[in-house]
Amino acid sequence: MNMFLAHSAAAAARPSWSRMLRKRYFPTPLQGLVSAVSLALLLLILWKLLDWAFLSAVFGAEHGPAECRAAGGACWSVITNRWRIIFFGLYPHAEQWRSALACVTVVAMIVLSCVPSFWRARRLAAVWIIGTAVYYLLMKGGILGLRYVGEEQWGGLALTLFIFVATCLIGFPLSIVLALLRRSNLPVIARGTGLFIDAVRSLPLLSILFAFAVVVPFMLPGWLQAGKLYRVVFGAALFFAAYQAEIIRGGLQGVPRGQEEAAMALGIGYWHRVGKILLPQAMRNALPATINQFVIGFKETSLVIVVGFFEILASGNAAYGTGEWTFAYREVYAFIALIYFVFTYSLSRYGAYLERRMAIGSR
Repeated sequence: MNMFLAHSAAAAARPSWSRMLRKRYFPTPLQGLVSAVSLALLLLILWKLLDWAFLSAVFGAEHGPAECRAAGGACWSVITNRWRIIFFGLYPHAEQWRSALACVTVVAMIVLSCVPSFWRARRLAAVWIIGTAVYYLLMKGGILGLRYVGEEQWGGLALTLFIFVATCLIGFPLSIVLALLRRSNLPVIARGTGLFIDAVRSLPLLSILFAFAVVVPFMLPGWLQAGKLYRVVFGAALFFAAYQAEIIRGGLQGVPRGQEEAAMALGIGYWHRVGKILLPQAMRNALPATINQFVIGFKETSLVIVVGFFEILASGNAAYGTGEWTFAYREVYAFIALIYFVFTYSLSRYGAYLERRMAIGSR
């Protein structure tokens, strides 16, 4: 009975929603006027957007440019008519099913890697080795009756995912190595690594991509040059590793010094200290910044357009930039923005899940 009375008293003391809104947004006549005008403008913008995107929009592949121009709303017919170019770029039309399966393979690899039951070195290695082999076989072909398709014809979403995944697979382990080398007790190694990291971070990513695509072949013998796509991926991985190394180093500095000293007193070797004590805590400390770096890395795949690759943004430009769909660029960019949002939002939500899981594990 006493608990019921206490709960009733607390509910009665709690201010109503109308009172809270009035106190926050309409405390004075002037502030109330500003709030009302802001709300009216927001509703007007939302209504205009709704009308353009849905109510007055044109859908369906059967509608052409003339009908879109006459409607006055969004022309989503450009997506239904040109979606192959957006998703597959220059990849041969008859072989685009391979590019679609390659995208599914990469997404499946990422999803399986996020499942806790696969968080074992052997399982993750198996997933990534098998998945990468299947992706490469589907995209390039040349065996098992699949037509050969060179990297210069790769494009669209499959190329974007390949660049992102390859950049992370190369750049993330390299960032751990760089972070540990910068914390070395040998001044030459520590300062040399710091100079390398600062040099890479001082350069724009565009200049690094251009250098690896155009300049590096003049500096290496033919047998070391590799393909332009692989050189560009390695340049992007170096850029990713330089920034991620500083994030990991910050996480390592957040680990109390006493833990490493206690491990040394117990006779635990360096690699066991790093792998079992320091890095797990450092990665937990650096998790939000790490997820942010992955999100940035995914968006920066669009910069490979400057060196001649048709990732999804460049493919979108081609979808409206030729023929009679030039007026529908807003719809194409909105569709591509939605694709980017799906991937980046999924990364951020998974990062939030990891934060909750690691917080529970650290209590």
